[in-house]
Amino acid sequence: MEEKNKKQQQINIELDEKVAEGIYSNLAIINHSVSEFVVDFISMMPGAPKAKVKSRIVLTPQHAKKFLKALNDNVSRFEKAHGTIKDYEQPPIPINFGPTGEA
Repeated sequence: MEEKNKKQQQINIELDEKVAEGIYSNLAIINHSVSEFVVDFISMMPGAPKAKVKSRIVLTPQHAKKFLKALNDNVSRFEKAHGTIKDYEQPPIPINFGPTGEA
């Protein structure tokens, strides 16, 4: 029987102070093409007529699917520990997103 001696690859991840602060988001808009998913994280304040995209993440379809699974697993673990997360119904928000093109 052959013994496999594979070293587990270790990745050092650096987190600078500014990124560690995080960015608050209470709305995400997701668009996709054949080759990528684009997730825009937005912060909306009640009563404000304008909201800004605070961060944009671009993922391959494969990474988007892995992210979906990881997020689902984490939400499940959170709910097992803390109870069901309530999903409050909110009226749809009319969104005017970015510049519009004219021909």
